[in-house]
Amino acid sequence: MSDDLSIVRNIGIAAHIDAGKTTTTERILYYTGRVHRMGDVDDGTTTTDFDAQEQARGITIYSAAVTCPWKGHTIHLIDTPGHVDFTAEVERSLRVLDGMMAVFDAKEGVEAQSETVWRQAVKYGVPRLCVINKMDKVGADFFQSVESIRERLAANPVPVQIPIGAEGNFDGLIDLVTMRAVYFVEEGQGARIEERDIPDAMSAEAKYHRHILEERVAETCETLMDKYVHEQLIGVEELNRGIRSATIANALQPVLCASALRYKGVPRLLDAICDYLPSPLDVPPIRAKAAGHPEKTVEVKPDPDEPLAALLFKIVAEKPVDLCYLRLYSGRLQSGTRVLNTATGKKENISRLFRVFAKRREPLDEAVAGDIVAVVGLKDALTGHTLCDPRRPVLLESIQFPPTVISRSIEPKSSRDRDKLLESLAALRRQDPTFDAKINEETGETLISGMGELHLDVIVHRLQSEMNLAVNVGQPRVSFRETITRAGEADGQFNRQIAGRTHFARLRLRLEPKVVAGVESGEFVNSLPGDTPLPPEFIKAVEEGVQEAALSGIVQGCRVINWRATLIAAQSHETDSSEMAFGNAGRMAFEAAMRAADAVLLEPIMRVEVVTPDEYFGAVNGDLNGRRATVTGTDVRGSFRLIHADAPLRSMFGYTTALRSLSQGRASASMEMSHFAAAPEGRGG
Repeated sequence: MSDDLSIVRNIGIAAHIDAGKTTTTERILYYTGRVHRMGDVDDGTTTTDFDAQEQARGITIYSAAVTCPWKGHTIHLIDTPGHVDFTAEVERSLRVLDGMMAVFDAKEGVEAQSETVWRQAVKYGVPRLCVINKMDKVGADFFQSVESIRERLAANPVPVQIPIGAEGNFDGLIDLVTMRAVYFVEEGQGARIEERDIPDAMSAEAKYHRHILEERVAETCETLMDKYVHEQLIGVEELNRGIRSATIANALQPVLCASALRYKGVPRLLDAICDYLPSPLDVPPIRAKAAGHPEKTVEVKPDPDEPLAALLFKIVAEKPVDLCYLRLYSGRLQSGTRVLNTATGKKENISRLFRVFAKRREPLDEAVAGDIVAVVGLKDALTGHTLCDPRRPVLLESIQFPPTVISRSIEPKSSRDRDKLLESLAALRRQDPTFDAKINEETGETLISGMGELHLDVIVHRLQSEMNLAVNVGQPRVSFRETITRAGEADGQFNRQIAGRTHFARLRLRLEPKVVAGVESGEFVNSLPGDTPLPPEFIKAVEEGVQEAALSGIVQGCRVINWRATLIAAQSHETDSSEMAFGNAGRMAFEAAMRAADAVLLEPIMRVEVVTPDEYFGAVNGDLNGRRATVTGTDVRGSFRLIHADAPLRSMFGYTTALRSLSQGRASASMEMSHFAAAPEGRGG
C-alpha cells in the first residue's frame, strides 16, 4: 500500500433521502472499474445498499465504505443514509472524513435532511462540494437550487459548471474552468465523453458565470485578486489551485451538475473530488489529549512514521467477533499487533485487518495514516474509542450523538428467549450508539429507544430476521426529559442504623440550570469551603448519588438534563460517616433541590417540513394546527407549498399516513429532532 497521502481522498456522500446518493455511488464504482455492471436502487441491486432491509425499502440505512481508483488517486468513499432516523451513521462518518460531497435534488434544492448533514459537516469543519443531481427531472432548476444552498445553509456555493438544458433536454454541461462544453454519450452509459466548443446560444451566459467564478475565488487569494483587478488572464491550473485552496479552507463550495441516473456528469464529479477536496495532508493535524493528562495536548500528524493513533467510528455486531471500522490518523497498523485503548486503559489485539468494499472484505497486512479500514479482535472497544501506540497514549475527540426520542416496550414471545433477547439487544447497542435498551425497574418491562418509528421498526426487523427472535412490541411512546427552571438549594441528610452500624451524612446542594448546545448536560461541582475537610471518597460518593438521582427525576421519573449541582456545605462524623451515607444524602439533596428549582417535564419537539400541492395547503395546515404544531414559515416552490413547522413528537405518530390521506398521496413530509420544550401540564405519559 502506498504511503503517498497526497493521492488519498477520504470522502462521504450525504444528502436528504431520495436525492440520488446511492445511484451516484453506483455510477462512481462503475466508472472507476470497481464494478462491471451498475446496480439499481429500485431493483435492490446496488453495491452499497446490500442489507436486505435497504433493498426492500429502497433506502440507505447503514453507511457503507468502498475504495476506488481514479486517475492515480485512491478514493475512500462512504455512502451515508438520507433518512433522519439514521443520522448517527452520517455523524460518525463525517467525524472521520476529510471531505464531503453534498447531493441535492435539482427540483427540491435544500431539503430538511440537507440542512442536518450540512450542520454536521460544519461542526467537524469538513470541506464540501455540492452536486445538483437529477437535472433530468421535471421541474429541475440548477440556479434556484444553488440559491437555496446560499440562503438556507448560509453557505458560499460557487458553480464551476453550468448545465446545458434541463429536464428532458439536459444534454451536458459547460466546464467554467476550461470553458468547454462537455457531453456524455448515454448509449455508452456515460463513460464516453465528448468535449466541444460552447454553443453560441450559451456563450454569453458561460462568460458571465466564468467571471463570477473568478471573482469569488479571487476574493480568497491575493495573487488571483491582483490578476482579477488588473484584468489579466487567469489560467486553468491557477484557477483550479485557487478553487482547491478556498474549498479546503471552507471559504466556498464548488457546485457541479449531474444526472446520475442518466449517466451524465459523474466522471467530471470524480475529477472534482480529486481536484478540490483535501487529502489527509491538507487537513490540519489533529489535536489530541495526552491520556491521563487532559490538560496537555498532543499534535497527531498524518504521517505513517509517527506513533499510531486511530479512532473507532463504527461497529458491526457479528458472530463470533465484531467488525470494527477505524480511521488511522497517524502511524501504521499491522495484523497481529497489540494496541492501547485509552478509553478503557486496556490493551487490545488486532487479529486481522481488512479493506472493506461494501459487504466484501479484502485482507490487508498493513494500513497507514489516512486509511479507513476494518479490524477484528477487539473485545472491549466501543464507538468513539481511541486505539494508539502504548508508547504514546493519546485520546482523540470522541463522537457526540443525538438523544433518543421514542421508545417501545418489547418482550420475547417465548420466556425461554429472554436471555437471547437481552444478548441480542446488547449487540445492537454496540453497533448503534443512538439505540438504547433498558429494563424499567418499576414495571420490569424492557424498553427499546431510538431516533424515530422507522429506526425502531428496523431494529425489530433485525431481531426477527437476523437473530431469529419472535417478539411482541408495544405502541410507540415518547422519551420525555425533565429539567429545572430556576436555581434552588436543599439539604440532604442520611442518618440510619444498618446492620448494627450508624451511617451519617449531611450536606447542602445548590442546583441551577446549565444549557450546553447540542448536549444533554449535567455537571457536579465541589465548592466546599476550605475549612470543611471531606475525604475525596465521600465527595465522589456524593457525585455518584447526584448522577444516579438525575437518571430518574421527580416529575415523571425521566432523565434530568441541563443542570449544574454544586456541593456548598457538608457535615461528617468521625466514626459514623460512610460512602453509602454520602451517596444517599447526595441523591436526597438533588431531589429536594429539584422541587425548590421548579422542575418541569420536557417533551421532544420535531422540526417538520411538508411539501404539498397548493390545493391541499389549507387542509394540511389545519391538520398541523390540530397537532399542536407551530408553523414557522411557508415558501412557494412552483405549484407546491413548503411548510416549516415545529411540532411535539407525540402528536406526529403516524403522520406520514395521515398526510397521504389528506393529499391523495401527493404531499410528503420529513421530520428531525429540534429541541426539548416544556410539556403542557397534564400532557405527560
